[in-house]
Amino acid sequence: MRPRVGCKAICSGCHLPAAGYDQLAERFFEFIPVWGFLVFLLYRMRRVHCKTCGVVVEEVPWADGKHSLTKAYMLFLARWARKLSWKETAASFHTTWDKVCDAVQYVVDWGLAHRSLGPISAIGVDEIQYAKGHKYLTLVYQIDSASTRLLWIGQERTVEAFQGFFAMLGTELSSHIQFVCSDMWKPYLRVVRDKCSQALHILDRFHIVAKMNAALDDVRAAESRKMAQDGYEPLLHKSRWCILKRKANLTSQQKFRLRDLLRYNLQTVRAYLLKEDFQRFWDYNSPTWAGLYLDFWIQQTMRSRIGPMKKIAKTLRVHRELILNYFKAKKQFSSGVVEGLNNKVKVTMRKSYGFRTFRITELALYHALGKLPEPELTHEFF
Repeated sequence: MRPRVGCKAICSGCHLPAAGYDQLAERFFEFIPVWGFLVFLLYRMRRVHCKTCGVVVEEVPWADGKHSLTKAYMLFLARWARKLSWKETAASFHTTWDKVCDAVQYVVDWGLAHRSLGPISAIGVDEIQYAKGHKYLTLVYQIDSASTRLLWIGQERTVEAFQGFFAMLGTELSSHIQFVCSDMWKPYLRVVRDKCSQALHILDRFHIVAKMNAALDDVRAAESRKMAQDGYEPLLHKSRWCILKRKANLTSQQKFRLRDLLRYNLQTVRAYLLKEDFQRFWDYNSPTWAGLYLDFWIQQTMRSRIGPMKKIAKTLRVHRELILNYFKAKKQFSSGVVEGLNNKVKVTMRKSYGFRTFRITELALYHALGKLPEPELTHEFF
């Protein structure tokens, strides 16, 4: 490739035409393969003498900085890297994993710099383990009707990581958030109260049910051990999923097993009935009536003399107002969307059998779930 005769080079600093200075050695720029053949562009970059920036290398429309890949090829690889693993993408187009990584980094950095955060009315926050040794990511999603996307990735599950999201978002955009969905982790509650006090904080329905199922399983396991030690018939043997699954999801054999189990006066049976009674709580629409039913259920559970269930009742009593916010929001927002996005995060990491560093994990997740804008090309090749 040669520059057009009489055409001035463009300064890469101020993006204005400037007088020529000299030419550098010939460079190779890798382009999109055609019919399996590798394509390279050969060009001698010019240096310009800019009045503002001094002597700098010119700006060319097909490449960016010191990248050896053209913009079109980086966008091409990045789009395929969203569908395949990075290793499979590199093998399919006869390139290297590092070049695929550079392509994804270019597209993600460009997208983060040009994305429009806009008015955000609802967010969800959760954590997910991304490596061995209790290494977690703090993930913040936008979950309103305008968009469902990943907004922020914080390293580790700390207060500082969550505060970094609000620092990135700014005070003005934070003040427009109306709903926040999270679990019961105290640092989350404190950060939302400090940084986003005007928002309606909705506690995670998924984690409430999960904690209740965990308490029921603790009751079952403890009673099963005690019956075995005392020499009684193992009535609770292989009964775990009969009492943890929803009735609609039980198999025929599990339904008969549960019916036989309910004939006995066991702590596990009483805890199961309390759990099933609590499911009616989610059927209410009025926050007032839901609150009355929650108070009634807590009172009944505290009288049950079942330790794990009483612990759950105390937790619900402490977070009563935040739980009732689910009804004040007219059931429009819950953690179901957040858990679905977390599954996509796990699929993205599992597709490549995990990533070794936080930076690569961050790039892959933003690329897959961030819905970032992409640079425009003069010609579409794919």
